[in-house]
Amino acid sequence: LRFDMTVFVRNVYGNDGDAIDNPNNLGGAGWSLLAWINDEIDRRQPWKITVAEDLQVNAAITRDTSQGGAGMDTQWDARFLHPVRAVLRAANDGDRDMEAIRTAIEGRYYNGDALERMLYTESHDEVATSNGKRRLVEDIDPGHADSWFARKRSTLGAALVFTSPGIPMIFQGQEILESIPFGDQNRIDWDKYDRFRGIHDLYRDLIRLRRNWFGHTRGLRGQGVNVFHAGSDKVVAFHRWDQGGAGDDVVVVLNFANRGHPGYRIGFPRAGQWRVRFNSDWSGYSPDYGNHESYDTHAEAGSWQEMPFSGNVGIGPYSAIILSQ
Repeated sequence: LRFDMTVFVRNVYGNDGDAIDNPNNLGGAGWSLLAWINDEIDRRQPWKITVAEDLQVNAAITRDTSQGGAGMDTQWDARFLHPVRAVLRAANDGDRDMEAIRTAIEGRYYNGDALERMLYTESHDEVATSNGKRRLVEDIDPGHADSWFARKRSTLGAALVFTSPGIPMIFQGQEILESIPFGDQNRIDWDKYDRFRGIHDLYRDLIRLRRNWFGHTRGLRGQGVNVFHAGSDKVVAFHRWDQGGAGDDVVVVLNFANRGHPGYRIGFPRAGQWRVRFNSDWSGYSPDYGNHESYDTHAEAGSWQEMPFSGNVGIGPYSAIILSQ
């Protein structure tokens, strides 16, 4: 259950400040109400999740009520949304800021817990006609939402959502490249499910990896993250882990440029064979994708990008690959 604009529940002017003592706070009533609701949910149905649309980078929203917080389970993280969308919609590769991507991935864990932030590239507000906003595919290539560029870069954003630490969220129709803005009278065009079945399958595969469906990507459910490479060639690589080890450690490589690499050297946390579990350039996702060879690789000893081992990977343009042992 998402709580709409909790900042106005706790502050009459809808701006941030000290969670408890700000004179604009509604006499503490807003905080008390949120805390009471969340305590009741935790007592009666503790498996339920409450989400704050607060957008003020306030850790107290998701802090436990016993520590003076509002007790929400997680909150939308606009610090991920806005820089990621800016990078994806930039017309020129040279304008893509990889340090912004690094910051979005590593983020700031509210109260030390990655799952207290919710990651997304679309929400009802960000794609609403009433706000003058557009779906991400329209933002990337206006008037050509089904183009190669719109498909490649929007799904690169999906890979970021599902592999970065946090709770992933997609908006209705993203998995079938819906380009119609959100509005009360606008319906999902379900014909797109048949037209873009491959893109739907790409989202399905990302969801399965995020859930550790096959037992070899547990790290995507964990707290650990290390963005060990964010290069001027627009390639970002990071390590995800829970407890670490085979079946747990995951390495994600993202290429934000319209140029593939037959052999790109990256760091690895462990030696041995690393298998490609996902390649967004696979032609099964779209027949006009390049099917760039992203081969299994062997990591050997030798420090690289501040990692203890390294190996070569192949990656296509505007593509993501996910590797694990």
